[in-house]
Amino acid sequence: MRWTTTDVSRRSLVLGSLGVLAAGALSSCDGELGPATSRLIGPDAREVRAAERLRRTSSQHVVTRRITARPSAVDLGGRTVRTWAYDDALPGPELRTKAGDLLRVELANELPAETSVHWHGLALRNDMDGVPGITQDPIGAGSRFVYEFTTADPGTYFFHPHTGVQLDRGLYGVLIVEDPAESGGYDQEWVVVLDDWVDDTGRSPDDVYADLVSSSGMGHGGMMGGMRSDLLGGAGDVDYPHHLINGRTPQAPVTLTGRPGQRARIRIVNAGSDTAFRVALGGHRMTVTHSDGFPVTPVATDALLIAMGERYDVIVDLSDGVFPLIARAEGKTGAGMAVVRTGAGSAPSPGATVRELDRQVLLGTDLAAADSVRLDSRSIDRDLDLVLGGGMMSYRWTINGATYPDTEALAVAPGERVRLRLRNTSMMFHPVHLHGHTFALSQGGTRKDTVIVRPRQRVDVDLQADNPGQWALHCHNAYHAEAGMMTVLSYRR
Repeated sequence: MRWTTTDVSRRSLVLGSLGVLAAGALSSCDGELGPATSRLIGPDAREVRAAERLRRTSSQHVVTRRITARPSAVDLGGRTVRTWAYDDALPGPELRTKAGDLLRVELANELPAETSVHWHGLALRNDMDGVPGITQDPIGAGSRFVYEFTTADPGTYFFHPHTGVQLDRGLYGVLIVEDPAESGGYDQEWVVVLDDWVDDTGRSPDDVYADLVSSSGMGHGGMMGGMRSDLLGGAGDVDYPHHLINGRTPQAPVTLTGRPGQRARIRIVNAGSDTAFRVALGGHRMTVTHSDGFPVTPVATDALLIAMGERYDVIVDLSDGVFPLIARAEGKTGAGMAVVRTGAGSAPSPGATVRELDRQVLLGTDLAAADSVRLDSRSIDRDLDLVLGGGMMSYRWTINGATYPDTEALAVAPGERVRLRLRNTSMMFHPVHLHGHTFALSQGGTRKDTVIVRPRQRVDVDLQADNPGQWALHCHNAYHAEAGMMTVLSYRR
């Protein structure tokens, strides 16, 4: 998300050889890694190829798709907007594989700009991670690129660009990796994608970013009074005119149909750029079963708080009637809505709300990992500090006091157990996302790749350094990442 059309060539010069990254990695690490003893493990390194070979089998099934990114007109529900989208759809195409399959996706770039595709949440081969300047060259306008990797871990994932603030257009889609060993235990499966929408409403995401920077966050489209949450503190920078579920506004919502007594599995993805959503289904409680693709100890709740980049799977036992599924923009005005229909009744009004939103609300940090996915117990080999800083006045968002690409990379060696200490010194919440790995929260052991770090709070996470390469680590607020809150987890040999 850090690379813009106008300055990608400059940043490619900075990082193109990856040698500059190496220098930063050397200066930032603890332990024995140093210039005399270690070298960068780049995206094309033998270790990356070896890790991918271990994921593959001789009988591996191949899933092949072709996706086109291009300017499109999409209907948000009575309002048609011009945006950029995958295959003219919002959300983009849903991809499905089984754990262990090889996914081969050819992206055709028909946009008037460079782009890329990041496969969010997947522990995949480093050269397929889709981050220009770190793992690949940007995909030029009129060009094509083939992504090919093993989808090893079952779960709910999604894909989006890692170029500028393109995520805040219509460029996103869901990837489901099914578990052949899963027993099921549900009658319906629904995929629910949340989004905050600004494109072609009188301004574009690039306009919003320029306004945030030039007006120090106080102009139209910047921070507005009252944009705060009791749960998150500072809740975002952008006052969006629309909030969507599966590409539709509450004026013309999608309808999810079932029968009374059925059990529904709902896979919820927050593809938004600046908005956390509080999600609840009227007249129901939901049981959380997975966070960021990995199983948790099941826990029932009235509502879930889902930050940008997070995904949750929940199970709901369906009652008889018509019910609003509400995604309220946390700390902001407005909400997205879908309709769950299992019987007769009138559809809820566009401004409907549900009392479950103000009852029990869970965050990912409240969950505990299922025993089957807990990290094994072992000592920590390397401690790394990430201090999240910055603010609205200068619209500069930092990691360890610097903005990307001037942040120091975080050096690790293959096989190490690494502890990341995430400390937020700002007044804004930050959903911190690490590419190519899942980490375990020190409290509860929940396996995640995106975690909320609240203002003036600290979250410790542990990861096993078992996927060599160069991996982006950043705030998943698209505007914070673009303004500098990003670094690299850098493997060294």
